[in-house]
Amino acid sequence: MVVLAIDPGNEKCGVAIVAGGSVSLQEVLERQGYAAFLQNVTKKYDIDHVVIGDGTRSSDFLRETKQSFPDLEVTVVDEKFSTEEARSRYWLEHRPTGWRRLLPTSMQVPPEPYDDYVAVILAERFIAGKA
Repeated sequence: MVVLAIDPGNEKCGVAIVAGGSVSLQEVLERQGYAAFLQNVTKKYDIDHVVIGDGTRSSDFLRETKQSFPDLEVTVVDEKFSTEEARSRYWLEHRPTGWRRLLPTSMQVPPEPYDDYVAVILAERFIAGKA
């Protein structure tokens, strides 16, 4: 199963494609680039399902996705605690350096957007629920 997951937001969104337990694509997009991204990604990947987090602007993303691709299955999923989990995963993959290594990562905010990690987590949750 190939899942496109979206963590919606006002100005940016996290996107990820997860297939067979591995992440094929993971990035943070500007909101205005979402429509073009959808067009490109559906040409490159054979997406089985789209998952959208139920947070900020999810209804807008849901409407836009369904209008552009009425044949794709789209599910809205609960985002509860996904931001905290994503922050933790970010720090596992980007170990703090310098003075940051002295502070617990639970007290730090990553220095760059990590919405893409949220998207990966949403896809994983969806796939785990289907197993």
